[in-house]
Amino acid sequence: MENTVSTPSVLLTSARRPAQLEAFGRLLDVLDRLRTECPWDKKQTLQTLRHLTIEETYEISDAILRDDLPDLKKELGDVMLHLMFYARIAAEKGAFDIADVLNAQCEKLIYRHPHIYGDVQADDEDTVKRNWEQLKLKEKGNTTGVLGGVPTSLPALVKAMRIQEKARGAGFDWEQPEQVWEKVKEELAEFGDEYSHGQPEKMDAEKAADEFGDLLFSLVNFARFAGINPEEALERTNRKFISRFQYLEAAATANGQHLADLTLAEMDMYWEEAKRRPTQPKGPN
Repeated sequence: MENTVSTPSVLLTSARRPAQLEAFGRLLDVLDRLRTECPWDKKQTLQTLRHLTIEETYEISDAILRDDLPDLKKELGDVMLHLMFYARIAAEKGAFDIADVLNAQCEKLIYRHPHIYGDVQADDEDTVKRNWEQLKLKEKGNTTGVLGGVPTSLPALVKAMRIQEKARGAGFDWEQPEQVWEKVKEELAEFGDEYSHGQPEKMDAEKAADEFGDLLFSLVNFARFAGINPEEALERTNRKFISRFQYLEAAATANGQHLADLTLAEMDMYWEEAKRRPTQPKGPN
């Protein structure tokens, strides 16, 4: 039976291919000129661009969380420029150019999708992920182990998710969500024991931190089973808190009150008002 769902998007992409290739070439031309004529661009190295790229990546994430597609378009352009800039610098060193990067990526995608480009059967997402991880290990000769590909510089919450995903790809995982939830409750109890039941002066800080880390790791694990991205979930809560706290500040000021002079009960009154607002700022608040 013909797939009538994906065909229109494929046709749309194909129809735009000449314009896409032209735009890609235009950006290459612009970058070439900037690299040879602009004092700032001429000075950039792989090292000087690195922290800027990290910042731009977070700005992409922010635009996605706000569901701001116009801003996402702008941020994607910034990151695209950075990627091409890295390749340009590498080409100057005689290492590789952007064509090498793109061709290598195409070859990797083809190799890691044998259910599309070969005769391997994979009818569900989990099978695809397991095959992907196994092929990655085969490519690297399994010299670094299953978890060797997890970047050490990842934020801890994201790293926990990636560690668990890779372990799952190797067949090391819980079978049912209920088992993971029991583990969460077990880790919560163990942290409670180390916290000395609300008496922090009796607490062994290092052991408590270890147990708290175990608790967070188990919560990330449960989030994975529940289909929740813990990094995005926490950021949604961050944004929600900021929105409500800003309302608290604004409402107190409008009533001629200083935030520092409010009692906790008065702050809570404004907080409850913020929670009852009929509309929230655009995005995951």
